[in-house]
Amino acid sequence: MFSCSRRRFVGAGAGATALSLSGLSTVPGIARADEAYPNKVISLVVPYPAGGASDVSARIFAGSFTTTLKQQVVVENVSGGTGVLGANRILQSPADGYMLFHGSDNEVFLAPMLNPHARYRPADFTYVAPISEATLVILSRQDLPVRTIDEFVDYAKADPGRQLTYATVGIDSLYHLMGEALALRTGTKLLHVPYKGGAPALQDVAGGQVDFAILPFQTNFQAMQEQKRLRILSSFSRVLPAPLADIPLITQSRHLSDFVYTISGGYFVRKGTPLERLDVLRKAVEVALTTPDIRSRLEQEGRHIATPVKSQAEADKAFATQHQRIDGLVKLVGRKVNNA
Repeated sequence: MFSCSRRRFVGAGAGATALSLSGLSTVPGIARADEAYPNKVISLVVPYPAGGASDVSARIFAGSFTTTLKQQVVVENVSGGTGVLGANRILQSPADGYMLFHGSDNEVFLAPMLNPHARYRPADFTYVAPISEATLVILSRQDLPVRTIDEFVDYAKADPGRQLTYATVGIDSLYHLMGEALALRTGTKLLHVPYKGGAPALQDVAGGQVDFAILPFQTNFQAMQEQKRLRILSSFSRVLPAPLADIPLITQSRHLSDFVYTISGGYFVRKGTPLERLDVLRKAVEVALTTPDIRSRLEQEGRHIATPVKSQAEADKAFATQHQRIDGLVKLVGRKVNNA
């Protein structure tokens, strides 16, 4: 299914009169670099429903972008297909810098590698800039009789016939593959239950419909733990942002001390977007990443803040590094990669 919602963020220059667009290139999907940019609303596409980790992060950036770019930024939630519908929203739009993708390893790399319905390749995107790495955690329903990741593994292994269910944001997401790797590593039976995003997955863990979830951290996880609606068993991190210091590290585990994972997020556009416009967007990302209030809010949400990149060459290098890391995980779990 497809869902799309919009919310506007208005900055100091949002009321400025739009300039004439009569000089647009006649070539479909290609923008002219000599136009004033930006001179109209920019859409920021989030490939999951409102309320999830990606959506929260995007809305933090949207306010900063609006101020820096002096144009309205509209957040669009385009959910479905583990991010594929959101990716398609970008790739079916003109390469003019007015459609910005709040993407991650899931949609840009994993989907075209594993999902036969993803009719695109990572190379169809251009990386504007990385923004952060999200802290990933394992959450259990409150009445599961475990309190730590080691107790969880012991419980899962104690009964060979036991099959625990786990929620993620969708099929072939990084979190799904982590669940497969966890089952292989521990010799346990884990049944994947895919959702359209983190918010509905979290709701069903708290409601006891699934046994546990692997999700990117959000501040409300801690509040829900205090309310005894779920338990945070561990993060899959070597280090944590200061606000998350009380969450156990996977490196402290007896069973899984090297089972370390994070997920990289950043901003992408359709390939062919003029370099001058990429530079404008990259500068807006840099402003956000170096603003103390923005950094603090992102760290509260469990984000490790990326070092701002200064050039397209640096962004391309980061893109290649992320692609290589994801390729290694896919090989680890023995998945066949699409050739299309």
